[in-house]
Amino acid sequence: MNTFNATVNNTVKTDTSPLILRGLHHVAYRCKDALATTEFYTNVLGLKYAHSVVSETYKGQRCPYIHVFFKMADDSYIAFFELPESPEMGWDANTPRWVQHLSLRVDDEAALQEAKRRLEARGIEVDGPRTGHTVRALYFYDPSGNRMELAVGLPLDDAACAARAATDLQSWKVIRGEYLANRPTDGPTADLADAKA
Repeated sequence: MNTFNATVNNTVKTDTSPLILRGLHHVAYRCKDALATTEFYTNVLGLKYAHSVVSETYKGQRCPYIHVFFKMADDSYIAFFELPESPEMGWDANTPRWVQHLSLRVDDEAALQEAKRRLEARGIEVDGPRTGHTVRALYFYDPSGNRMELAVGLPLDDAACAARAATDLQSWKVIRGEYLANRPTDGPTADLADAKA
């Protein structure tokens, strides 16, 4: 049974009902070119190209697309949409590029090193592997510019992590206002596009 306690707006909410979410089915991103994306995720990262959807409409509106799915070892998928008639894909100008990313689990350090070798052989810049708070990981951008992470989980003390997480959230509630007061108000601020996570 999963119990979650959080203080939000000075109200303690406790949910002791059975966990509803069972895992990831798929996560979907936009891509610039479905063919290049398929080549990369199959030939570089070794995923299986599992299935696709092609349509000219979405909810009755014209919007041609192909939706491609790549199967991972745990039977979940990473998927992409190519939208050739839509404006070029872009990024949130107010968010540093390193923030939004997808982290995929690999088995061990050897897998990280093999991934690094394959990526660099394609001329792809790789940041890492390096050790963070919860994982040892490397970071890179896929052919569409989506930030990706390959990670090996570190041994963690779940009880200690949960205690720290609760303390961190309470502390954040106090200091968040100070950070918000320092927020610039004159346009996009995410000039940290190449900052390392």
